[in-house]
Amino acid sequence: MVAALERLSEASGREFPNLLAARERTQLGLDRRRQSLAGLEVDADVAIVLMGSWGRAEVTSESDDDFMVLVRGADRPAVRPSVEEVSKVLDKSPGTQGTFGQLVASTPLIERIGLEEDLNSNHTRRMLLLLESVPAAGEAVHEAVRSAVIDRYLDASIKDYRPPRFLLNDLIRYWRTMCVDFAGKEHEGPEKWGIRNAKLRTSRKILFAGGLLPVFECAKHQREAMPEALKAQMRLPPTDRIAQVFIDHAAADSGGRALGAYDDFVGLLDDSAFRMELSEVTRATAGISEAFQEAARLGKELERGLLALLFETNDLSKLAREYVVF
Repeated sequence: MVAALERLSEASGREFPNLLAARERTQLGLDRRRQSLAGLEVDADVAIVLMGSWGRAEVTSESDDDFMVLVRGADRPAVRPSVEEVSKVLDKSPGTQGTFGQLVASTPLIERIGLEEDLNSNHTRRMLLLLESVPAAGEAVHEAVRSAVIDRYLDASIKDYRPPRFLLNDLIRYWRTMCVDFAGKEHEGPEKWGIRNAKLRTSRKILFAGGLLPVFECAKHQREAMPEALKAQMRLPPTDRIAQVFIDHAAADSGGRALGAYDDFVGLLDDSAFRMELSEVTRATAGISEAFQEAARLGKELERGLLALLFETNDLSKLAREYVVF
């Protein structure tokens, strides 16, 4: 089956060599990690889940092994494998924010949506599990938990909204949380400001749009068809989800420009000199950094294409105007 990204390439005349190369790199890396992890004892109700660029199929040479050990059900004291055992097997340590490299029980992810118990970390893990995750072990557990999250959002006790408001609102909340957290991290210190800013303009928008567009597409479905439609979409990389919507709404040219800009960014992010310069940029030096200015330009091009899709196509324009803000 030809991926939507490849069909968009054919329809738009724009090639996506960096994204397609990253998909191959991701698959090779996944195969290696799955082989390495095969030596660990894994409980029947446990999955080792890779997040971030692994879940987007956009691994670069500098990608971290952001992971969680996911247990289906409630937390318990003894889980195989332990986080420490997984860390020893994987190549690169996860980030230092505490979101990754943790034991995560599925019960809070599914049952604590909203209100005070839905902590920032719980909300973040739930959204990343839904939007950009892939199993390195325990595929059936990963699929079951992600399906349970979707079923919770589309619970039969909630009114038959099209698009589904509960999920839509939580998705928008997550996008705004990422934006607010970016500012919060800057207040704590200038470290990695440049690369965080660049990713907020690009990969974080892909993450958001890769959830928003399939949720909007649910407006086409009867209530009983929504869960399987969403589950099928979430098994795909976000760029495939986005590419398909550009194709379906006869906006291939805009899609080619938008994902073409993102393809360029992914290619640059795999360049160690470019990434190093971005990592060292601060707000004060952003104006004189060629790397940052190029990342900002590509982010704006991606944004223009997504906005054209959302506000210049008949069906999506109505949904975006009615539900994205209010």
